[in-house]
Amino acid sequence: MLQREIKIGWKITNRRKINMEICGGDIKMAQNIYQKLLAIQGELKCNKSQFNKFGGYSYRSCEDILEAVKSLLVKYQATIILQDKIELIGDRYYIKATARFIDAESGETIETEALARESENIKGMQASQITGATSSYARKYVLGSLLLLDDCKDADAIHGKEDNNKSQSHSQIEVSNTARKLSDKQLSRLYAIANKAGVDKDLVKQQVFKKFNKEVKDLNKQEYDVVCNGYEKAAEKTA
Repeated sequence: MLQREIKIGWKITNRRKINMEICGGDIKMAQNIYQKLLAIQGELKCNKSQFNKFGGYSYRSCEDILEAVKSLLVKYQATIILQDKIELIGDRYYIKATARFIDAESGETIETEALARESENIKGMQASQITGATSSYARKYVLGSLLLLDDCKDADAIHGKEDNNKSQSHSQIEVSNTARKLSDKQLSRLYAIANKAGVDKDLVKQQVFKKFNKEVKDLNKQEYDVVCNGYEKAAEKTA
C-alpha cells in the first residue's frame, strides 16, 4: 500500500537581501521570491485533462502540471527542480520527492517535500516499475503542494457530481485510513463486475495499482466502491 505524507517545509535560502530595478530614474523594488511564487500560484491553470475510464474520474498527472507551469516560470524568471531520494524508514522504503522553487534573479529558493511509500510487491510489475510509479506519485503531490493545486476531488468528481462528504484527498485517505482489508466475498464481487465489463482479473490488479498504488485486497471501503462503480458503468455501456 502506498502512503504519502505531504510536508510543506518552507526552506529559504537568501543570497540577496535587496533586489532593485532602475527604470527611468525611478527606483522600484523588484518582485521577491514570495511574490513570484504567489503570482504563479494565482495564474496557474492546470485542468484535469486525463480520464480514467474504469474508475470514472478525471485527474492530472505530474507531466500535466510541469507543462502548465513552464510558461509562467519563464514569465517570472524562476524555475523548479525536482529530485528524488530513497529513504529507509523502519523496514519500508520511501521515495522522498523534493520540489525546489528557484528565483533565477536572486538565487533564493523555497522547497517542499512529499513522501511516498513503495509497495512491497505488485503482481506483474518489476521492482523498477514500482519505484517509478511511486516516484511519479510523490512528484505529483509535492508539485501540488508547492503550487496550491487541489486534488481533493479526483475520486469523487464522477460525471460532474461532487460529494462534499468525500472531499478528502487520496493522500489524506491513505495516510489516515486504517480500514480492514477486503473479504473474499468482496473481492469475488469486484472481479465479477469487472468481468462483465470485459476486464480480467490481472488487468483489474494493474488498473487498481495505477490508480491507488496498492493491491486490490488492500483497498479500503471507499476505494472499493469507486472501483466497483466504475466497472458497473463500463459494463452498462458494453451491454
